[in-house]
Amino acid sequence: MRLAVVAVGRIKERGLRSVADDYLSRIRRYVRCDEIEVRDAAALERALPAGARVVALEVDGNALGSEAFARRLERWGSDGKGVIAFVIGAADGIPKELSARADERLSLSAMTLPHRLARVVLLEQLYRAMTILRGEPYAREG
Repeated sequence: MRLAVVAVGRIKERGLRSVADDYLSRIRRYVRCDEIEVRDAAALERALPAGARVVALEVDGNALGSEAFARRLERWGSDGKGVIAFVIGAADGIPKELSARADERLSLSAMTLPHRLARVVLLEQLYRAMTILRGEPYAREG
């Protein structure tokens, strides 16, 4: 399994960047995880790794608890595509064409989150999923 987080914009705030980098390094203990930053929503689709399962993060996507997300991630990783690309749009969201072609639509919250904060939340949940799947103590689920 390989993960890619494809997002519009950069995380400029030092504190958020530090937290994102911390979770990226934690995730990379388990799987390869690339962070791909693009300038605008039009560049999202071009930045997707070839053949990736595309998971669009959208407020009206499927809401999963951490345990269910971990199991879904495990299933996606074993279905043969190998690469799972999580897409985070800009303030206007993900282009409709990309959303329509996504393999999955996932919601981190019913609340609208700024894209840079959504990225940090996603990275934390990816790390949490890795620990859940390995039964490690970080995850206090169940």
